[in-house]
Amino acid sequence: MVTITLMGQLQTADGERDFACSLPESMTVRQLIQKQGHALRPVLQLLKEKKVMVTVNKRIASEDTRVQDGDAIRLVAHDGMGGTGLAPTL
Repeated sequence: MVTITLMGQLQTADGERDFACSLPESMTVRQLIQKQGHALRPVLQLLKEKKVMVTVNKRIASEDTRVQDGDAIRLVAHDGMGGTGLAPTL
């Protein structure tokens, strides 16, 4: 089991912030988020735009970091200038 925690202003449309995901084999953070489907689709888009900071087990990571059973993933949105990355760009 792997946990994904959405931090700051990140949350699903239903207001969820914590996910427990089964992990049958090692995969990247991006693959794990894709596997969650509709619930994390907006987070996946922010990840593609490089507007999400990723940590795995409290260490800075990337969307290409491989995760395994027992890992804790935290995602927080940013815009590279200290903002959340969730507001429209000017």
